[in-house]
Amino acid sequence: MRKAIMALLPLFLLAGLLTSCNDYETYGDKKEKERKAIRQLLADSAFVVISEQQFHEQGNVTDVSKREFVYMDNSGVYMQIVHKGCGTPIQDGENCDLLIRFVERCLLDSMSTFNISNPYDVDVMNVGRSGTTFTASFTSGAWVSTYKSETVPAGLLVPLGYINVGRPRTADDQIAKVRLIVPHSQGNTIASSYVYPYYYEITFMRKTDL
Repeated sequence: MRKAIMALLPLFLLAGLLTSCNDYETYGDKKEKERKAIRQLLADSAFVVISEQQFHEQGNVTDVSKREFVYMDNSGVYMQIVHKGCGTPIQDGENCDLLIRFVERCLLDSMSTFNISNPYDVDVMNVGRSGTTFTASFTSGAWVSTYKSETVPAGLLVPLGYINVGRPRTADDQIAKVRLIVPHSQGNTIASSYVYPYYYEITFMRKTDL
């Protein structure tokens, strides 16, 4: 009996090894799941993807009535500019504080973060511009509380070259609002660690007038 068990032991070990190998997800597997999740969101929401070239030809705007999202080649971010915003863009050499409200939703699980429920619950992002490069950090708000980090993901900076960030002065003025689909390589710490894509709705407004 003992000899029979010892003879079967290598088979059990091999079966366990094969099972563990089948359960292991490679980075390529995770990236494919990410791509599928993004494609599913685009299809389910009937979003229309346009090229960056078309986006520039349209004056750096997306047609919300057509549900357009532009695919940004360098970052892999999908962006819809809902409102370009009042006021002016951040200027070259400028440093300013922006008030940020956002909804963040992971496309591969139920994780979500937001700061839109309380009028006083707003994140502050300090932004600097040098040429076409933007750098930023969160100085307070839900993002810092959630991620224990002031780092702003690169994907959230993509809209800053195409929007105005003023404060409303009239009843018709609208603050900048964008929707983003951000791949893990441009996302928060959880996104980059687990290869998760995220969906965002974000508004941007200067903390103080120029």
